[in-house]
Amino acid sequence: MTLRTGHTGLNVTDLDRSLAFYRDVLGFALLAEGKEDDRRYAFLGDGDGDGDGDGGPVLTLWQQAQGSYDAGRAGLHHLAFTADSAERVREYETALRAAGVEFAHEGLVAHREGSASGGIFFHDPDGTRLEISVPHGAEGAPAPHSSAPTCGFF
Repeated sequence: MTLRTGHTGLNVTDLDRSLAFYRDVLGFALLAEGKEDDRRYAFLGDGDGDGDGDGGPVLTLWQQAQGSYDAGRAGLHHLAFTADSAERVREYETALRAAGVEFAHEGLVAHREGSASGGIFFHDPDGTRLEISVPHGAEGAPAPHSSAPTCGFF
C-alpha cells in the first residue's frame, strides 16, 4: 500500500487574510467555504474543473488558531509546493515581494551545494514556513547552508 498526500490542512488566525494570500498571491482557487462564525474554513485547489478528479482540495484553511505559527513546537515543519520551472518560481517570488512577503533567502537558492533543485523560502501571514521549488533549474544557484538541506533550516 502506498499513501499519497490528499490535502494539507492549516490552522489560521484570520481566514480572510489567509484566503487572500493563498488565493490572490499564490493562485489557489476557492473550492468551498464555511462562513459560520465558529466554523470558518476554506477548501483551496487548482480549480481545473475538468472532471478528472484532480481538481479537489489541495489545501484547507481552518480558522482555529489563537496565535501565529510556532516553529519550536512539534508538527508541521514547512509546506512545500512544486512549480513547473525556475522561471515560474521567479514569477511567484515577484508576486510575493509585491505583496510584502519577506524571504528567508535572497532569490532562488539551491537545496544544497551543486544541486539542480532549489526554490524560494518564505512565510505566510501566520508565519507558517512555505517553499516553492523545482526539481531542476537551480543549477549554479547559491546554497545558503553547505552542510544541510536548505529546506530544513529557515
